[in-house]
Amino acid sequence: MTTPSLIRGYEVVIGFETHAQLATHTKIFSRSATAFGAEPNTQASPIDMALPGTLPVMNRAAVAHAIRLGLALGSHVAEKSVFARKNYFYPDLPKGYQISQFEIPVVQGGEVAFFLGNEKKTVRLVRAHLEEDAGKSLHEDFVGLSGIDLNRAGTPLLEIVTEPDMRSSAEAVAYAKELHKIVTWIGICDGNMQEGSFRCDANVSVRKPGEPFGTRREIKNLNSFKFMQQAIDYEVLWQIEQIEDGKKIEQATVLFDPDTGETRAMRTKEDAADYRYFPDPDLPPLHISQQWIEEIRGQMPELPRKMAERFVADYQLPEYDAVTLTQSVAMAKYFEEVAKTSGQPKLASNWIMGDISRRLNAQDISPADGIATCPVQPAQLAAVIARVANGTISNNAGKTVLDALWAGEAADVDVGVDAIIEAKGLKQMNDSGALGAIVDQVIAANAANVAEFKAGKEKALNALVGQVMKASNKTANAQQAKEMLLARLGA
Repeated sequence: MTTPSLIRGYEVVIGFETHAQLATHTKIFSRSATAFGAEPNTQASPIDMALPGTLPVMNRAAVAHAIRLGLALGSHVAEKSVFARKNYFYPDLPKGYQISQFEIPVVQGGEVAFFLGNEKKTVRLVRAHLEEDAGKSLHEDFVGLSGIDLNRAGTPLLEIVTEPDMRSSAEAVAYAKELHKIVTWIGICDGNMQEGSFRCDANVSVRKPGEPFGTRREIKNLNSFKFMQQAIDYEVLWQIEQIEDGKKIEQATVLFDPDTGETRAMRTKEDAADYRYFPDPDLPPLHISQQWIEEIRGQMPELPRKMAERFVADYQLPEYDAVTLTQSVAMAKYFEEVAKTSGQPKLASNWIMGDISRRLNAQDISPADGIATCPVQPAQLAAVIARVANGTISNNAGKTVLDALWAGEAADVDVGVDAIIEAKGLKQMNDSGALGAIVDQVIAANAANVAEFKAGKEKALNALVGQVMKASNKTANAQQAKEMLLARLGA
């Protein structure tokens, strides 16, 4: 493990608590719907509000999702876990407590591995426990009123808690992105950060190297990777400045304001004892059989780490390419279709990571998620790559074809690609006789460049190749033209 970089002589220490909303149709203890965007308080049942005479009933699908996460992260899935009441008062918590897990969580241990640049990192997990979400306070500042929407109350969550293993904001963001990829990959969470389906809390502290951990402050509800890095960076510098001014860091919960780029304290941070946890008397211990765990293991998709290893082994891709192409199920599937159809896996990787991703980024679309709606179908890209590989068109001409496909100029796959090539006159001149005649003309007409090349100036050869391309209306095979020039010039 490399020595972490220091900021003004301080080491940064970061741990994460991530709330992943589970992709179930109903809430964790009731049959109320979990759909986003419903009218306030239309999806809150008496059970969600703990009205007298109601009893919670565990949602089996939520437990199955917890098991899937445990298997994906190499964790221990507890055969017995216990639900507890976490007691605190807040207006959007009508019960006066939240049903969660404390002493015995359903998922224990595990790790998340990822790359930061070319360096492999591993973050250890403490636990992942099932719990219900609270409601939401709505503030109408223009009329000076606040209201409570209980639609989210009882929504099933998995809270995923790490050890304080991260040492920079960049490492923290890379971890969060990897965890986001995993929960969406295995289908337990839609990962929509704007809607609150994937919310991260960062526990941040600083210390001098070798000293005990400093006092942490928890940055709550970070709902974008960009804000996550900004918030951590600001908080780190704020803590260092406080310490250097002789002030003491107090444990607190803070919020990040993206408009000012600053964190601000919301309340002093509670410890576990403040919540007065005790086993929920309305819920028996959760028992998970080994048979159920094995059934779910048999239904698990190929995980991104294993798929990346397979891409390296089967397609001889560099590890960086394989990891990049497995950022989402959609991207991995797109690559594999292009690679198999074209028979050119490395070219497929280059085009997807290069031209396709660049075009999606230009439209402010994440390549990993947006490639499923890419206007160029895998078979179309494979056809372009195949024609570049066999010399029918040049690499630059391939980009021109891709532009046309992106603009929707060809609905049919092979016929459309060939029609674009013909219509735009992009086919390379592979007739050695015709190309040789052009090469001879260029040599005869560019005596100065020929003399410079023979005098040892390698750049003069590029000028001659350029003249051949110009004389052929860019249809000459550049590599073939270069080889002919070298042969005729005796090099």
